[in-house]
Amino acid sequence: MLLSDSSINAFVAGGQRIYVHAGLIEAADDVNEVEGVLAHELGHITGGHIIRYSEGASNATKITLLSALAGVAAALAGGGEAAMAALMMGQQAAMGSFLAFTRTQEASADAAGAQYLSDAGLSGKGSLAFFEKLQNLEFRHGYSQSDDAEFARTHPLSGTRMARLREDYQADPAWNNTTDPAKQARFERIKAKLFGYQATPARTLAAFPAYMTGEPARYARAYAYHKDALIDQALSEADALLAMEPDDPYFLELKGQILLESGRPAEALAPLRRATQLTGANPLIASIFGHALLATEDPSHLDEAEQILRASVGRDRENPFAWYQLGVVHAQRGDIPRAQLASSEQQIMTGRPREALRSAQAAENALPVGSPDWIRAQDVALQARAQLERENRRD
Repeated sequence: MLLSDSSINAFVAGGQRIYVHAGLIEAADDVNEVEGVLAHELGHITGGHIIRYSEGASNATKITLLSALAGVAAALAGGGEAAMAALMMGQQAAMGSFLAFTRTQEASADAAGAQYLSDAGLSGKGSLAFFEKLQNLEFRHGYSQSDDAEFARTHPLSGTRMARLREDYQADPAWNNTTDPAKQARFERIKAKLFGYQATPARTLAAFPAYMTGEPARYARAYAYHKDALIDQALSEADALLAMEPDDPYFLELKGQILLESGRPAEALAPLRRATQLTGANPLIASIFGHALLATEDPSHLDEAEQILRASVGRDRENPFAWYQLGVVHAQRGDIPRAQLASSEQQIMTGRPREALRSAQAAENALPVGSPDWIRAQDVALQARAQLERENRRD
């Protein structure tokens, strides 16, 4: 999962999902650096570290409780200062225990990641290069590199991690393997697209001036021009990309997106339809195409829009935008119960459980009893009630 965050970070949450910050992609110079990070995060997943996180917290809590009991005993005996000392020492011991637990997990994930890179025939050079970037940030922000400082951190020092891994990486047969040029080219496109999408147009145009005519530069500039409402320039860059690769679905998506968001949905249909076909209804591209079909306000497009949007949510149920568009299709056809069901799907995903419950109940009351949609409406209602109960407990 890619997060729109400029900091350099990646982490595991939700069992088997790796979250990567956009800042990490921007900071990496070689795709092998990102491969090293992903290998490390896979080490957390296979090690069950998120599931075992509570073990470290539980041990720390036990230490805190024991120190609190010792403090109470000292206070009852009339030793106020001794009681405070017991409490403070207990808190420090608990924190030290928890930090040692997390550092052990990080070292374990590092070792597992090194093995995964080796198994995949990927060099560890990128992993070490990325640790060097992290170490430079530690120097820049004044983080102490002493052994004592490491005991106050959740992660081992970057220098310590490099020292542990370097020998294993260099002894691995994959050490001298080079990065696949085609993979690196795709990575540079990803970086440029992400940069153009997130950065201000002025910053993008400074990083990718007009004399740069490669795919990454044109990709980034297309987004910069589009965000500045310079539609002709944005389309010119998109057309130049398509001249290089006419059947690239992401360049087709780019042109369609520019046309759609510039109020020209009918012109956007052809490139978006082709992009959807080439990707086998990639959920994100299909949902944009479905939106374009609806934006034409042509009733003859409703059948195609429903087909495309159903394909989108069929491959990715966690797409609130696609559910919203599907609800619009049902509403325009007068199928209010299914429009309410689609709305409940969108509302539960966007943190509105109360609205989702109302929509799901309304859909359930009107849909044929026992039908798949009727059962799904009950599922969404149960999910919404569970969210509301959690909110009430937090309150």
